[in-house]
Amino acid sequence: MEEGPMVSIIVAHYLDDILSGCLRAIYERTQGVSFEVIVADDQPYDDGSLGRALQKFPDIRVVKTGGGNGTPTRGMAAGYNRGLEVARGRYAMLMNNDVEVSTGWLGALVAAAETDERIGACQPKVLSAREPKRFDDGGAAGGMVDLLGYPFCLGRIFDTVEEDRGQYDSSRDLFWALGGAVFIRMSCLEKTGRMDEAFYMHMEEIDLCWRLHLAGFRVVSVPRSVVYHYGGWSLGTERFVRVYLKQRNNLVMVLKNWSAGRLLWIFPLRVCLELCTLLAIFKGDWKHPAAALGGLLWVFTHPLNILRRRWEAQRFRTVSDREVAAKMYRGSVVFQYFVKGVRTAVKLLDDPADGQSGPG
Repeated sequence: MEEGPMVSIIVAHYLDDILSGCLRAIYERTQGVSFEVIVADDQPYDDGSLGRALQKFPDIRVVKTGGGNGTPTRGMAAGYNRGLEVARGRYAMLMNNDVEVSTGWLGALVAAAETDERIGACQPKVLSAREPKRFDDGGAAGGMVDLLGYPFCLGRIFDTVEEDRGQYDSSRDLFWALGGAVFIRMSCLEKTGRMDEAFYMHMEEIDLCWRLHLAGFRVVSVPRSVVYHYGGWSLGTERFVRVYLKQRNNLVMVLKNWSAGRLLWIFPLRVCLELCTLLAIFKGDWKHPAAALGGLLWVFTHPLNILRRRWEAQRFRTVSDREVAAKMYRGSVVFQYFVKGVRTAVKLLDDPADGQSGPG
């Protein structure tokens, strides 16, 4: 019986010939690890980019996830899930079509995962493809989250993105890995389920990593592996739909994954903080207040949807909230950033005055 590849690289494709650039980098810069490439095609219409990619790279496998012929696109989570269903690797690398890899990137991820079977997911260092000396604003050097569910990164807190000066070049435990460049142990998905397709886009990777923690697995950074990301390629960086999906999906994620006891105090605080975004109107910002109100409205009008998805998440739980909370930032990143003026994760996570010595 023929042995399968070590890694299944699943590329979520929306539009444009940026796909060919992504594939070219994979084939030219991946050595020492057996792999297959699966393209999850979610084009709203055929722009010819997939056909041109197939001409250049005939070995890729294609799975259709939606879009085209008048059918709606299904989003990143659905694309990844269709790819995972046919993947043959021991590991899966989930990446967007706007990611370019560097030499040695995959071997470093495999080596890190092989050190501990409890490692369920890894993230490479993600730099901006447009400004390679700066971190990507989506995933940077790895993701964290505070107790209220607000995410931030090693290298990016809200709108502050750091230059890469090697400050995050030591591997450490994370809470989440960027969905556009996340390396996953396939066997873990049997104990957590795949991505929640109802998110459509944004927060699905944090939600999956939260379930990995609920099932007792680790998520770690692998800074020796470096990739470059053209952030915001598919939806743009400031479109209202992107802001709204982030707000809504983050609330849903919190309601899915915390225990009922924790939610009794966490969710009311979240509602208050979401309402505080109305103050941004006085600065001429209507998108964030509208997105926050829209997210709250959706949550309060879809209780059965949330209860069903919550049951799906909680059935994988094997550890307590206390154990999960130990992997989070045990304060409020909103307070630290907007009130105390903390702008970097180095300061936030390693300042003894904040009672936070790191996420392990």
